[in-house]
Amino acid sequence: MGMCLPCLSGAEDDVVTPDPETRRRQLADAAEKRQKEITYRGIKNPEALERKKKKQEETEKQTMNTVPSEGGGLKVHKLFTFSTN
Repeated sequence: MGMCLPCLSGAEDDVVTPDPETRRRQLADAAEKRQKEITYRGIKNPEALERKKKKQEETEKQTMNTVPSEGGGLKVHKLFTFSTN
């Protein structure tokens, strides 16, 4: 059997494999890209969503810092008094 496609002869010699560190980085980048695509599926503007989340977290932190922490934030109301006569 002869070579049917002469342009493929020696094709395996032309393949250049990147070093392991470069390959690892490419795989990590691809995995991160897939994760972002999955996370933001169906969201038109993911940057705006991230800004909104950060703003909400900052607001919650400010609220937690401004609330007085006396007694753990719980208030006890005395409703009834009992007297023994």
